[in-house]
Amino acid sequence: MTDVEGYFIDWDGNLRPAGEPGGGYLCDIDRIARYVAVTTKTGALVHEATLYRTLEDVAKAGITAPLVDSSHPWGSKQDGF
Repeated sequence: MTDVEGYFIDWDGNLRPAGEPGGGYLCDIDRIARYVAVTTKTGALVHEATLYRTLEDVAKAGITAPLVDSSHPWGSKQDGF
């Protein structure tokens, strides 16, 4: 996975690439504010997060979350998903 779009922490504590968040979601990224808005395809906001530009920035922040790809599900049946 490249560092082109950056990374964010999802609601389950996983690190996800902002360019491919998975779950049918899209990311609206404000690179200056380091903000990620995760939305549905129709624009409904479902999650907000901090943008980390590189994996090195994630490590500098002391985050040890597992990096998952777009095939990893958001939430679980227990969460109502």
